[in-house]
Amino acid sequence: MSAADRAVSPAEAKTLFDPLAHAPVLVLAVSGGPDSTALLMLAARWRRARKRGPKLIAVTVDHGLRPQSAGEARAVHRLARRLGVPHRVLRWEGRKPAAGLQEAAREARYRLLAAVARSAKATHILTAHTLDDQAETVLIRMSRGSGLTGLGAMAPVSPLPAAAGGEIMLVRPLLDIPKTRLVATLTRAGIPFADDASNRDPRFTRARLRTVMPALAREGLDARRLALLARRLRRAEAAIETAVAVAAAALSQVPWADRGPIVFDAEKFTRLPAEVALRLLGRAIARSGDEGPVQLGKLEALCEALTSGAAGSRRETFRLRRTLAGALVSLDAGRLVVERAPARTTGSGLRTLTTAKYGRRGPSKRQ
Repeated sequence: MSAADRAVSPAEAKTLFDPLAHAPVLVLAVSGGPDSTALLMLAARWRRARKRGPKLIAVTVDHGLRPQSAGEARAVHRLARRLGVPHRVLRWEGRKPAAGLQEAAREARYRLLAAVARSAKATHILTAHTLDDQAETVLIRMSRGSGLTGLGAMAPVSPLPAAAGGEIMLVRPLLDIPKTRLVATLTRAGIPFADDASNRDPRFTRARLRTVMPALAREGLDARRLALLARRLRRAEAAIETAVAVAAAALSQVPWADRGPIVFDAEKFTRLPAEVALRLLGRAIARSGDEGPVQLGKLEALCEALTSGAAGSRRETFRLRRTLAGALVSLDAGRLVVERAPARTTGSGLRTLTTAKYGRRGPSKRQ
């Protein structure tokens, strides 16, 4: 038997779950598929072996998208009862979007799971994302041109999105375990699981990528290599974020306040490494704006305009005012100012308010 097909042992489960032993309650997201069913079984086995520890609550979110989902939820309920774990079924009510269905379903799932966690006073939700899921996430984000942050893929522990419950931590204890090992674990224990046909539906990006994974693996780009790439990029991400924090303290002319403008020394800003400058600008816009996440491409365009203009031969006369994500960014007289943009009636996420001026040249519109 290969290592990829070996069942997860009780000792391994202890290593996976022991870091969570201090939590009062753990919410387990269990759909009924092989990954989450293994999560339920392994967590229950780990908890049974302890004299004391977290209370486990299994939660199944029935999205109502397939006729089989209600039966799968009932099967999870029977298994949870057999394992001695309380179980709840939540349903995603209301109309379902025609476009972006999977993303909307994911947001609804986390929102419903967070509601259970808050009512149970749980600070952690466990999901069954595997090594294979991590590799697929890296490929999806590569295909979409993600930056360093996106290519870091899923972290083992991260806060839920603020809209779902940012105070609750999302934990992925199986992130380094291949799906084949989880299936082997269930097979050895004689525990059945559901087979969701939508996981093979070519309408969905993740399902299409699964079909090319074997070919990539033959070239050496298997799930473990892709997951290793993600870990290394998260390590680089942490280093860059530290550099951004140092730059924010060094360049800010006044401490950042909850309200009021953020002011940088423009000349020092242009001397920053490009990635640090980009992230520093992004942080300031996210802090000041009120229109949601900053799009990376638009942020890159704005940062390029600022750094090239402020460092140009006529930097003393260079002026720029633009809005992005609800923030107004102004460069004038050696000061880079980011503040809340005035209310606006039309326009896209990035809009030039005034023209850039170079000496005696006339105004030129810069979008």
